[in-house]
Amino acid sequence: MSDVLLSVQHVSKVFPKIGRHGAGFAALARLLAARPSNDGFQALSDIDFTVRRGESFALVGENGAGKSTLLKIIAGVLQPSRGQVARVGSVGALLELGAGFHPEYTGRENLKLAAALQGLTGKSFDAKLDEIIAFADIGEHIDAPIKTYSSGMVVRLGFALVTALKPDLLITDEVLAVGDESFQNKCIAWMEAYLADGGTLLLVSHSLYHVKKLAQRAVWLDHGRARMNGSANDVAVAYQAFHEEKQAAAKQIAVAKDVTALGQYAVVTLQIDTLSVDGMTARGVLKSRDGRRPRVAVGVVRIDGTPVYGTTCELDAFGLRESGSGQFEFALTFSDWRLLPGVYKFKAHAMDPEGMRLYDTVEREFTVLGDSRELGLVRLPHSWS
Repeated sequence: MSDVLLSVQHVSKVFPKIGRHGAGFAALARLLAARPSNDGFQALSDIDFTVRRGESFALVGENGAGKSTLLKIIAGVLQPSRGQVARVGSVGALLELGAGFHPEYTGRENLKLAAALQGLTGKSFDAKLDEIIAFADIGEHIDAPIKTYSSGMVVRLGFALVTALKPDLLITDEVLAVGDESFQNKCIAWMEAYLADGGTLLLVSHSLYHVKKLAQRAVWLDHGRARMNGSANDVAVAYQAFHEEKQAAAKQIAVAKDVTALGQYAVVTLQIDTLSVDGMTARGVLKSRDGRRPRVAVGVVRIDGTPVYGTTCELDAFGLRESGSGQFEFALTFSDWRLLPGVYKFKAHAMDPEGMRLYDTVEREFTVLGDSRELGLVRLPHSWS
């Protein structure tokens, strides 16, 4: 017997254009004639992959790349315009927030209804109800209408039901993007145990950390097409590098500014000169309207604002180099900095010569690549014994 649990074969999806005179009749005629059409928005184009029993598979891509559409086709919510999807075994899907729940029913009533649709009824459901409610951990809200729930509570309820059903294939769409950190950790722990027990996972996530932690293989979708299909780590690294290049182009790393609009001292140029897993060199130019030598404070923060490191030229006994016309330059090199993979910002702050007042701040995003699954900000030297 084949161990292929999911087969996606040359799947394409075209959504018809809306609003044109006669478009509805034309779409109906094509539907009755079972004739596909390319006259519309091409959401997916010739997607092809298989997922074997016990595998974990991820879909990555920007918003609008077609990830959610593909998941809905795999789950049977949508039909492909071309190609086919073959599934073996039971499927549990956590797609759009609150999908399958009735807003007027209580959490308990929705659990009973959703479980029944999955074939879990009667005494079998009653035997698992306490376990489901305990996992959701929403307290007395279990007997309140769903419409009163926060988005995090709805996710808790939906995921808790999945833990009781334990489907052969679990499909999740950004389920880890909603809810508090403790519940996310609980979900990750459950999914790891589910996979260890032979479960099969298909997930969509913008978190490359979760992709590398949970998935073995991945597909990168770009404008409805499979741009890359391979190991989860290789796909995540390539996708992260793509974003780094895109951000650099969009921000035009070295940008001159009108100093007269900024005040006495300003950062007029800041660029990331070299960047590697081992370190980084940043170069900057400050402008002084009164000709005095300004000071500069610099810092590295994670993309969410968590500080990593900060210092000033004063602390390091360094004076900015004068380059003429009231401009002062610096180059700062970090070596062996041991930053963990992720997206960070380098900040430069123009200060007065006394280091008492901050006049201007400029920041540049950068990405540290790597396949590490360690947690935190930096890798600390350590040994086990």
